[in-house]
Amino acid sequence: MGFFDKLKEGLTKTRKSITEKIDQVLVSFGKVDEELFDELEEILITSDLGIETTMKVIEDLKAKVRERKIIDAMKVKDLLKEELQEILSKGGNELELNTKPAVIIVIGVNGVGKTTSIGKIANMYKQQGKKVLLAAGDTFRAAAIDQLEIWADRVGVDIIAHKEGADPSAVIYDAIQAAKSRKADLLICDTAGRLHNKKNLMEELKKMSRVLDRELPGADRETLLVLDATTGQNAISQAKTFSETANITGIVLTKLDGTAKGGIVVAIKSELDIPVKLIGVGEQMDDLQKFDATEFVEALFS
Repeated sequence: MGFFDKLKEGLTKTRKSITEKIDQVLVSFGKVDEELFDELEEILITSDLGIETTMKVIEDLKAKVRERKIIDAMKVKDLLKEELQEILSKGGNELELNTKPAVIIVIGVNGVGKTTSIGKIANMYKQQGKKVLLAAGDTFRAAAIDQLEIWADRVGVDIIAHKEGADPSAVIYDAIQAAKSRKADLLICDTAGRLHNKKNLMEELKKMSRVLDRELPGADRETLLVLDATTGQNAISQAKTFSETANITGIVLTKLDGTAKGGIVVAIKSELDIPVKLIGVGEQMDDLQKFDATEFVEALFS
């Protein structure tokens, strides 16, 4: 099964929640009027596009309908696809990792699939022939170090780890030196996933960044926030909180196949202007893939 088919299958619940309901509404209305837009608005809000994003989408739809003098309700679906694609494509979804080594810092609360995502990202780049090194920067939990070591072993990549309670920046420093000496293409750094003590987390991330700035000046760096799609609007509030502590360059959205509220992808981009760069639609090693706005919208509406 190719990734598009996996994506399509993974979005089944969301498609039932959004597309099938939209089709029913468009068929029953036939013509374009205010009541039709009210129905569409309700569907989008309940699919976790969020009120703010939904209002923007509906306003833009109305403007396009007026401009293009559309009277056939079924044509509104194409306009909606166009609108969602425009939102999701803004700013680009590519990972910028062209230097050697390049760095990915992975952040996110515990339980969203952070460690699993790191393992899957490592696997994705290893399959491309890249030499990948992991840094176990979440020294707050012993289990986090153990889990990452299991993933490193499974994927077949090296890992730099210290004991539980060690200074995360010291781990990152050692990992950078190892990346240089082993000529690694990519260094992926885990971080502590605790939000209840935001001040500590902020200081930790700042310290890590300073070490990276000093030891790898000019290296491409992505700071990826891992979010669990099944948490819906809670994912937005997590992203807002983390945005206050880190310069997030992209989102890794996991467990999209487990939710009917895949509209959260659009809400994140629209409300926070942070691009979704990777999405997970299953449990397999290769089920985390680069996000493509066109493919996503096509899979959602096909």
